[in-house]
Amino acid sequence: MTPFITALRTALLGLALVAGLAMPALAQLNADARAYYQDWLKTAARAEEVIDARRASSAALEALRTELTTYRQNFLDARTGNGDRIQTLEGQLSALGPAPGEGESEPEDIANLRASLEQQLKDLKVPRIVSEEAYSRANGLIAEIDKIIRERRTRTLLERGPSPLNPENWASAWRALTRSGSSILNETANKLSNVTTAERVQNSLPALLALLVVAALLLFRGRPWAHAAGDYLRSFGSSGRGVWGFVVSLLEVILPFIGIICLVAAVDLSGILGIRGTILLDYVPGWALLILSFHWLGNQLFSSRIENDLVPVQEGRLNETRLMVDILAVILVLQDALRQLEAIESIPAEAHSVASFPLILAAALVLLRLHRIGAKRRQKQAGSNAEEDRAIAAGATRIMSLVRRGTYLLGFLAPVLAAFGYVNAAEAMIYPAVSTLALLAALLVVHRFLGDVYGWLSGEGSAARESLFSVLIGFVLAALAVPLLSLIWGARIADLTELWSKFLEGFQIGDARISPTAFLTFAVVFAAGYALTRLVQGSLRNSLLPKTKIDPGGQNAITAGLGYVGIFLSAVIAISTAGLDLSSLAIVAGALSVGIGFGLQTIVSNFVSGIILLIERPISKGDWIEVGGLMGYVRDISVRSTRIETFDRSDVIVPNSDLISGTVTNYTRGNTVGRVIVPVGVAYGTDPRKVEAILNDIAKAHPMVLLNPAPYVVFQGFGADSLDFEIRAILRDVNWVLSVKSDMNYEIAKRFEEEGIEIPFAQRDIWIRNPEALAGQKAKAGTPAKAVPMQAPAKPDLSDLQDGEGEGDADK
Repeated sequence: MTPFITALRTALLGLALVAGLAMPALAQLNADARAYYQDWLKTAARAEEVIDARRASSAALEALRTELTTYRQNFLDARTGNGDRIQTLEGQLSALGPAPGEGESEPEDIANLRASLEQQLKDLKVPRIVSEEAYSRANGLIAEIDKIIRERRTRTLLERGPSPLNPENWASAWRALTRSGSSILNETANKLSNVTTAERVQNSLPALLALLVVAALLLFRGRPWAHAAGDYLRSFGSSGRGVWGFVVSLLEVILPFIGIICLVAAVDLSGILGIRGTILLDYVPGWALLILSFHWLGNQLFSSRIENDLVPVQEGRLNETRLMVDILAVILVLQDALRQLEAIESIPAEAHSVASFPLILAAALVLLRLHRIGAKRRQKQAGSNAEEDRAIAAGATRIMSLVRRGTYLLGFLAPVLAAFGYVNAAEAMIYPAVSTLALLAALLVVHRFLGDVYGWLSGEGSAARESLFSVLIGFVLAALAVPLLSLIWGARIADLTELWSKFLEGFQIGDARISPTAFLTFAVVFAAGYALTRLVQGSLRNSLLPKTKIDPGGQNAITAGLGYVGIFLSAVIAISTAGLDLSSLAIVAGALSVGIGFGLQTIVSNFVSGIILLIERPISKGDWIEVGGLMGYVRDISVRSTRIETFDRSDVIVPNSDLISGTVTNYTRGNTVGRVIVPVGVAYGTDPRKVEAILNDIAKAHPMVLLNPAPYVVFQGFGADSLDFEIRAILRDVNWVLSVKSDMNYEIAKRFEEEGIEIPFAQRDIWIRNPEALAGQKAKAGTPAKAVPMQAPAKPDLSDLQDGEGEGDADK
């Protein structure tokens, strides 16, 4: 072994010793990670055996799935672990430069440092690689378990059992149900005759009496108390009448429900029920709440007041409709009681089929009856406000009408399936349909209540039901109803959590993973940066820049440029904060650039021109310009176009490229000083010097005219009808050019009238050379010619007839 190799080995051992002494926690963490991974391998092997065997129960599979889900979530979190440390190490390696090739060498210290950094990088990347593999394996095992459970549920749903219409099954079903009922009654009778039960009742008598008294008061006096509370709440103002009514209706449900809970607690405390009765007693509060809730929904949906009903029904059918809703609640309670009884007792399939068929048939008949009752709308005479509210209610119940038609079909189909023995399929159709109607009805009621709350707080009243807030609340409630509807129609909670986990996992684009968390982080950071940018822009525009000597155009350029820079920085910071690595999108960005270059040339040209306008500032906000035959003031300069307000107060949007590549006249660039030219003509024979003096006096007397340089008068020449003069003067503000010209014209008219100077206008003399010939033509045509004395002038001199022009008093 050469001395060089020996020294290198000694140095590496020293570095390893230092690393081991400096990072005992890391070594311990790696040990824990290895132990956790070994546990995972055992769990995964056991799951594969269970899946291959397919003999475990659905409950056991659900428990195994829950365990696998926990592992998968931990591996998902580990996939992104140590990201900052890995990025730091990669940056350190990049700072060292590329590794030497074959035959090349580098200083020993740098080589040792490079080896140490590479080893640390490998140690940090190994857990991520292992986690990626374990995550994929867990994901696959969970998918297989879900497939097995779905296949079992589908098989159960489509399984055909005994027909409930077969009389041979009636006797056995009656015996099974009677035996179950007798078991519960016998247990209760044994408990009542037991001395221990009597002693227990006697020892807990005060508590029992207190619970029974509270239950009785809440059950029998809860409704009056709720109305008394409503009267007290209405004293705060009549504008919240809908809100107070809703609160009172909730109290009518809550108070009796508390009374039932007290009654159930008293029965449980007494110990008079056996094991079966105690199990069923635990479900009594839920059943009571179901009945109370359906009764409350019926009152809210089918109100006796037109302005409060959400689902209009036929005239005189309100009580019947509410009764149908209550019957549906009772059917659901009986169905759930039968299910719980089957879980307690061993009831054969024919007994379940015979006992379920009457409930399915009753539910179908009630649904058909509800559809028939609600087929026609109530016809009532009401005011315009009531008609408007009913129109709102009609729009809100379109979904209910659609669902009601679906339940109408299920009302026919479910009993037929149950009659042929497909009881499970019939139950999976009819009871979810009832629950769906109840859920949608509850959403309508809650939506109206939230609209009433908004109307009460905003002071808009019932008009708030048509507001944007009401629409947004409707969308939110609809989104919240989707998972509930999925559960109603047979979806498992595990299915929803699986969808949610996949949603949180996001999707991969190159090396960047886009997840909802990253997107939310990006949106929040970008929104905060955008708001901060607008705040700074507002402060500069309204507070800081107006106190400086910068002109308005410069202020606008600074504000606009700051806005673009702020938005760009906000986007960059948001991307970095969200942890999005967009370096892998370079190829896509290049392709987009080519596409932009060919397909969006005009937009890019306008964008670049807008940047040039903001930086070079050939025109600024507030300038008076003329471009392409359009004249007006620049009101806004954006990156794509410039808005010009013409003198007739209309806005013209001019692309920025036209301002850069075209010819633009800027009348107020740099300053507002400009020239005005006022032409005027005087009659021949007027003294030109006198006219010049008068016009000079008029120009110098105007307050907007600068005296340095002084205004002057130009004698333009001899026109066809007049001597032509022009006043040329420099104005302090060229924006007033029209007003100055108007003022000067008024003053010129006044002074010329005082001085007797005539302002000529175009005149023409008409010469008729042969009037006798015209008279002869009329005579030949048969029209009697009337002798008109006309004095024929002597033959005119041609010098007097220059183009037929002359002077006279004829009007123009």
